[in-house]
Order: sequence, then C-alpha cells, then structure tokens
Amino acid sequence: MSWKTFPKVELHLHHEGAAPPAFIRGLAKEKSVNISGVFAEDGSYVFTDFVHFLSVYEAATQVLKTPEDYHRLTLAVLEQSAANGVVYSETFLSPDFCGNRDLSAWREFLHAIREAADQAERDMGITLRGIVTCVRHFGPDKAKQTARCAAETAGDWITGFGMGGDEGQGRQGDFAYAFDMAREAGLRLTTHAGEWGGPQSVHDALDDLRVERIGHGVRAIEDPALIERLVAENIVLEVCPGSNVALGLYPDVASHPIARLRDAGVKVTVSTDDPPFFHSTMTQEYEQLEQAFGWDEEDFAALNRSAIDAAFCTEDTRARIIKRLESQ
Repeated sequence: MSWKTFPKVELHLHHEGAAPPAFIRGLAKEKSVNISGVFAEDGSYVFTDFVHFLSVYEAATQVLKTPEDYHRLTLAVLEQSAANGVVYSETFLSPDFCGNRDLSAWREFLHAIREAADQAERDMGITLRGIVTCVRHFGPDKAKQTARCAAETAGDWITGFGMGGDEGQGRQGDFAYAFDMAREAGLRLTTHAGEWGGPQSVHDALDDLRVERIGHGVRAIEDPALIERLVAENIVLEVCPGSNVALGLYPDVASHPIARLRDAGVKVTVSTDDPPFFHSTMTQEYEQLEQAFGWDEEDFAALNRSAIDAAFCTEDTRARIIKRLESQ
C-alpha cells in the first residue's frame, strides 16, 4: 500500500532541522546572508559526519532571525509533515536560536510559532506541540537559561523539555538543574541518549535526569540489562532509523535494531529527526521499515498508538488524535 496518507504521529523533530533547503536558500537570498558550505550542488544540505552536521545545522539557522521568520518556517515544516500523513507532531524548539535565551524575545518567537501552528491545524489538519530543548554543547549554564524560558511558558502548548546537541560534550548529570527546573514547572522530559553515547548514556539519562522518553536510545540493544530496565520502567524510545543510517550509525535500515528492540518489549516510535538533512520523510521511513522487516498496517498502527500514548499533550488532545488514528 501507499504509506503517504496513513495517519502518523511524530515525536522527534527538530524545528530548524526540518527546514526545507529551498526555504533556507530563499531566506538567505532575501537577507543577503552568505551561507556557502551549507548546500551541495544539487541544492541539498551537505555534511560529512555528526559533528559537521551540527555545524551545518547552526550555519543554516543564521537566516532565521525574527519571529516572522519562524512563523514562515513553522508553516513550511508543517506543510511537509501534513503532506506525509502526520496528524500530530512534537517539535524541538530552542530559545538559543529564538531570541538568544532572552525571555521576552522567546515569548515573541513562541507567539509567532503558535500562530502558524494554529493556522496549519485549521488549514492542514495537523496538530503541533512544542518541546523546549537545551543544546548540550552550549553547556549547563546556558541550559539553565533555556529551562527558565521553558518554565515561564509551560502550559498546554509548550508541554515538554529536552536536550539535543553533541553527546560527546559533558555528561547527562551536568544538566540536572535545568531538568529539575522544567520538571517543577510541570513539563514532561526527554533527552537525546544512546545514539553516540552508547548504552551507559541511557542509564545516565534515566538516573540523573529522570526522563520518561529517550531520543534515539537505539544503542540500548547492546545492553540486555538496559533493555529489561526500559521495559520495566515503561520508557519510550523516539527512534529515527533514517537519521541513524544517514549519519553512519548503522549501514542500512535492515541492520537497524528497531525491530529487535520492539520484539524485546521496548516501546518504540518512528520519527524523522531532521528530515531534509537525511533525505527522509515519514512516508519513506514507513516504506523502508516495511521493506526491511515486513511491517504492515497493524504494526504501524501499534507504533502510532505507542507514540500518541507517550505524547506530551493534554488528555483532550490525546483523545482527539486517537480518534483520528482509529478512523483510518
């Protein structure tokens, strides 16, 4: 079957990382910003490895300067998601890029993003919620400022807090203060771990940050005791197979551990991470998983139910999205 119209839930999406290359190029031209080195000859983003990817990502964000830029970005991102059947999405938003962690500026950016999200829900039928995300390689002090922005805007739209960035910088526990601030504000928690940091980084995230979801987490497959812990503690993994393959963590989707993790009883979900960087869409993720593991509609329906059950949204929103998933 064609997976394009199959209703999907996506939990792991970086807002700037989902920017279509044509959108960033157009904005750079409008603003006369030189972003040479960001694109390949065919117009796609270009990078050599994970650390280089992070630097290209941050170079591309140079053109996103104003709330209006983020309003336009949000519409462009949600148009792509909705075109691939996504009915509910959570996006990682960084006050680091939206106002340099200044609370009043962050509120202006957030207002513009929410306005665009509301418009997309009316026009495209896709629901968006925000997870404020600190950037690991910017350090713990800036993470505290980011957490303050999150805590001050927590509610029914900013519903979570997390951490992305270079897993090679510092330890999960270095950021415990920021996560405690977010928790006290009622935000639900996730963090990137078990991608480049190995299984111990997942243990550290659970012990030191007390998160309920893990971004990626796929290296858990290397530690049987960790797999047992994930199952026992009902921890959900935000798995991004196409991203892991594109960055060289696994040679192909058939070698990816998502099916083994699922068979072991771990709750896994499927997302794109930074889709244009990794030449992926949610439709392509489904197609590749079907090809690699023979998954069918029942399998993907179960994955989406795990995802909406783990979503950082209100119960009213969850019930509404479940109805949409069940009406497929």
